[in-house]
Amino acid sequence: MSKHIAIVGAGPVGVVAALAAVQQGFRVSLYEAESRVDDSPRAATTHSSTLEMIARVGLIDRFVKEGLTARYFQFWDQAAQTMVAQFDHEVLKDETPYPFVVQTEQHKLGNMGIEKLRTYADAAVHFEHRITAVAQTDDGVTLTAQAPDGQVRIEADYVIAADGGRSALRKALDIPFEGMTWPERFIVITVKDDFERLMGCCYRNYLAHPDAWTNLFKISGDDMQGRWRAVFPSGVDETDEEALSDVAVARRLAHVFPRAEPYEVLHRSIYRVHQRVAASFRQGRVFLAGDAAHVNNPIGGLGLNCGIHDAMELVDMLSAVERGEEDASVFDRYERRRRQMNIEFVQQQTVNNKKRLEEKDPAVRAQALDDIRRIADDPQRHRQFLLRSSLIDSVRKARTIA
Repeated sequence: MSKHIAIVGAGPVGVVAALAAVQQGFRVSLYEAESRVDDSPRAATTHSSTLEMIARVGLIDRFVKEGLTARYFQFWDQAAQTMVAQFDHEVLKDETPYPFVVQTEQHKLGNMGIEKLRTYADAAVHFEHRITAVAQTDDGVTLTAQAPDGQVRIEADYVIAADGGRSALRKALDIPFEGMTWPERFIVITVKDDFERLMGCCYRNYLAHPDAWTNLFKISGDDMQGRWRAVFPSGVDETDEEALSDVAVARRLAHVFPRAEPYEVLHRSIYRVHQRVAASFRQGRVFLAGDAAHVNNPIGGLGLNCGIHDAMELVDMLSAVERGEEDASVFDRYERRRRQMNIEFVQQQTVNNKKRLEEKDPAVRAQALDDIRRIADDPQRHRQFLLRSSLIDSVRKARTIA
């Protein structure tokens, strides 16, 4: 009988891990605490390096079709209402089959992955199964889950914890989640209005402003009619109710582009943002992946991508062990690679992205915007910037870590 991997969490990281595992000959069980895939507005930017992995699990055509392809992204000086720099992924055409970003809501990836997963005889999907305990020996792991019909015991050879930033498995294993929480919250506002037409921007934009930066990007929406999503910082002392009020929402949207008519607001939400990395990505035969292992601010769209990279690296490693090509000593390599890559590329880069957008000192701010302009204008630096921002460099560097 093939070895059994239990995967906890039916977000995109868990679903991609499950697909990769069943395709490599494992028996797979996917467990999700909720009754369905969470469709609240979450990550939507998928970089070139990650698109290659989505292609590996057989979802790329549908994934691209249900999203928007974004060749460019832009930095704007929102205080001056001017574009500072534009980056073109086409310069990566010799580096990747996918020299662009796809903007597809993460719940679409989760749902299409589950649909495909259910076509495999060796894969099972279980919703409303909340993990309550974990125990393990040198040879396997036992999970306890609360299911609709009572308590369930799950025996597995390996467990992948992809159950999010509040990971029940990480907490059960008593693994510290080290880092910090930003004092402001992030506000997400989704509108039907077309900012590309209004202000001449592209599908993915970073708007720098000393008082209120904005991430502005287009997604397809479940109806494929198009939506624009704007992300703003709250005031540190602003209550959630104040931040999400009609007056505050209208003020923030007018800050992006003032207009006489009101914006057609489809959704609004607010959430706390953390920069945290688990002290360990593995305990025995239980491995952390995605938000269970690391969380970061969303500027640059790197967190979900890094999580999918975790999943693919982990499944490839477990497959090599089961085929006899590696021994169990490589389990520690997963942590050496994935923890370092997250700290070096994702944590550092997302913090720097935020600082660049919110800089208040006029001289420092002008210098930062001038730097990004010069990078975009220099073909070699332009390419290097995109290799890093798309995590292609991260994937390549990880392979060099023994």
